[in-house]
Amino acid sequence: MENAGVGWIAAIIIGGIAGWLAEKVMSSSMGLLMNILLGIVGAIVANWILGLLNIQPLAGWLGYLITGFIGACILIAIGRVIRR
Repeated sequence: MENAGVGWIAAIIIGGIAGWLAEKVMSSSMGLLMNILLGIVGAIVANWILGLLNIQPLAGWLGYLITGFIGACILIAIGRVIRR
């Protein structure tokens, strides 16, 4: 998170926003804590996937929000597959 220029407080806020956006797009219902976790862990997952594809991870607040959103959507989709 520090490499992206985002501190811990900002990561929690941005992660919450990213998780909330993913929750709305994926028609899921989760609480605030889960949205924050989805956004933060989602950003980590998305950065890892981008690294595997040799794509430069996005930097800064907006980049963290975008990668968090994409990663959170991926995690929600994986969760749905596992539950079925």
